[in-house]
Amino acid sequence: MEYAPVLVLVISFVIFLAIGTPVAWSIAISSVLTMLVSIPFLPAFTTVSQRIGTGLDSFALLAIPLFILSGELMNKGGIAHRLIAFAKTLVGALPGGLALINIISAMLMGAIAGSAMAAASAMGSIIGPEMEKEGYSREFGAAVNITAATTGLVIPPSNVLIVYSLASGGASIAALFLAGYIPGILTGLFLMIVASLWARKKGFKLGKRSSLREIFRTFIDAMPSLLMLVVVIGGIVAGIFTATEASAIAVLYSLILGFIYKEITFPKLPKILLDSSATTAIVMLLIGTSISMSWALSYENIPQDISSGLLNISDNKIIILLIINLLLLFVGIFMDMTPAVLIFTPIFLPVVTKLGLDPVHFGIIMVLNLCIGLCTPPVGSVLFVGVGIAKTTIEKVVRPLLPLFVAMIIALMLVTYIPALSLWLPSLFDL
Repeated sequence: MEYAPVLVLVISFVIFLAIGTPVAWSIAISSVLTMLVSIPFLPAFTTVSQRIGTGLDSFALLAIPLFILSGELMNKGGIAHRLIAFAKTLVGALPGGLALINIISAMLMGAIAGSAMAAASAMGSIIGPEMEKEGYSREFGAAVNITAATTGLVIPPSNVLIVYSLASGGASIAALFLAGYIPGILTGLFLMIVASLWARKKGFKLGKRSSLREIFRTFIDAMPSLLMLVVVIGGIVAGIFTATEASAIAVLYSLILGFIYKEITFPKLPKILLDSSATTAIVMLLIGTSISMSWALSYENIPQDISSGLLNISDNKIIILLIINLLLLFVGIFMDMTPAVLIFTPIFLPVVTKLGLDPVHFGIIMVLNLCIGLCTPPVGSVLFVGVGIAKTTIEKVVRPLLPLFVAMIIALMLVTYIPALSLWLPSLFDL
């Protein structure tokens, strides 16, 4: 194994991040420096630039800006209030009712909007103040909101699963979408158990039990929003349209819904389009530079060397998956989810497929694992959003986050070692 390219890549990337260089530029510059180990500057620079451009030339990736736009429309379209009202009637009377409402609403909002940051922002600003009034500490409310928001990245439609499909060389997006339901819901259930135990321990008062009439009324009010999941995922699974076409339908559906709810007006549309364009630009630049780094890694045979090294350690599937999970947990602390998926999928996927693991199953393991990284300092984007909305500090939030981290890791281990949790639904639909 050639150690020079690996050392150049790792050291340069860490240095650029440490001095505050944006992640996308850190990835691009590190890729060029890694290529310089083998070839002159001009070909290295040209190759990386070309790979950024050609990497984005993909029909499947068109779904990402459209899902981002539909998420922005949903976030501004009054969806969150209706989902919270529905969740309140379901679990408001249980121990830790407001925390449970936060988790269920975030799962629904994250799934519909496809964005953990949108879910954290919406739920934190609406439920956070209510939790504080009921005696919950501001830090615990923020911790619940931060961890719950990431479940929507596993529950479809998920932009990250589309990125994984691209990085894996064509894993079925429909299969990945279906595979995410049970692991995402399972993670949410574990978070709810922790929140409920915490509330019982602190003696928070119980909410009022809702009548069947109230449950039915709030369900009917939230049903148009929930129906989007059925339309988008149902259409993909039934083969009526592709994931990219589904994203366009999601935009149209969310726009119409926003007008029906009278939360979106024509004067508000330019800002919504500008906000979604800014988010899209950041995400697509990250994808392009990450694809260039993946190519640089392949050119230097780094994935093959790492694969051989891992298989030389052990051929036991349990040990290898544990090592990969630990490595991904470490990576998630320092790297955002999208570049991590694009860079590490080509490294780890050949290893796990040699051990007989299904690529769809591994995609869910990887995304669920990296969701934990979004909640951890120093680069956890959802952590920063949740802390900012709650008007507290990372230092104060870390302690209540720890039991919720444990819940997420237990869910991750179950999904890792019980393939049926991910593969049962896709196999049910012959995917």
